Amino acid sequence: MPILPKSCPYLPMPDFNVTILLSGSFSNMVLACLLEPLRVVRDRAGAGICWKIATEADTEVSSSSGIKVSPDTRLADAGPADLVFLISGDKFREGNALIALRRYLSSLTRDCTIIAADTGAWKLAMLGCLDGRSATLHWQLLDEFAETFPKVRVLSDRFVKDGRFWTCGSASAALDLILNYIGDRFGQAAAFDAGAMFLHDNARRSGASGFDLTLASSAPHQLKRIIRVMSEALEQTMTIADIARAVNMSERSLHRLVVEKLQMPPGKYYLLMRLDRARQLVLFSDLSLNDIALRCGFAGASTLIRSFKAHRGVDLRSLRNRG
Repeated sequence: MPILPKSCPYLPMPDFNVTILLSGSFSNMVLACLLEPLRVVRDRAGAGICWKIATEADTEVSSSSGIKVSPDTRLADAGPADLVFLISGDKFREGNALIALRRYLSSLTRDCTIIAADTGAWKLAMLGCLDGRSATLHWQLLDEFAETFPKVRVLSDRFVKDGRFWTCGSASAALDLILNYIGDRFGQAAAFDAGAMFLHDNARRSGASGFDLTLASSAPHQLKRIIRVMSEALEQTMTIADIARAVNMSERSLHRLVVEKLQMPPGKYYLLMRLDRARQLVLFSDLSLNDIALRCGFAGASTLIRSFKAHRGVDLRSLRNRG
């Protein structure tokens, strides 16, 4: 799997195939947290990301809330993939269809990343895929998991990456993991856009002014404060030192928290917030590019256009032409 540099602009990408393997009683929330960020990347970048759903027994499965999902393809016909989601639910101990699952997983190239979420790691361990590897799964099952599969190094981390096998437990951990994957595979700008859907709602609202921020309840309180301060200072931009003082943190602590939770330095995240606001104003307002630049903390239209091109890989003016 080719990894783009962290500084790589957000550019259109070649076809990227995802196979979603669902087991009975899978979590709708886990599925959404893994898939929706990729949908954002597809829609924002015009990327050729596509996905298909398969099940272990090629039959309809029901989620934990009773929503029925039919497979798009037989598992034997699923074909190659760049990324596989293995999402298992309460019926993870059932191994009736493991032979078909083993055949499919063994047919994948070594470049394919397999993300096993919720109890998906249990399925991989039953197949021996995690022998000698580190893994995690839903926290309630960690002790039983370790006892059942002594060859697996069981960790209590939110998510674990060991080679091409990536594992996680809860929906929030699945979100963290897929954002980490998107940042590595598609670049920081793509990860910003995907994470913004969950971290804050910055879409244009009727009657709203400024940057309407609604942080997810699971985000750390200090992170909420940092992003709120940034969002309220998009026009008259602040230095990172100023932001640190505003939230009563040292610059080092602020930097460490933002990098840990958002996988990029605070200055980069702040810049992407300003560029995203500019994109919204281009799409949803009649303001001139110069006025938009001033509202987003840039000296003028030319500076904004250059910055947008450098970090997004797109001419900002072309977005208005599309509208």
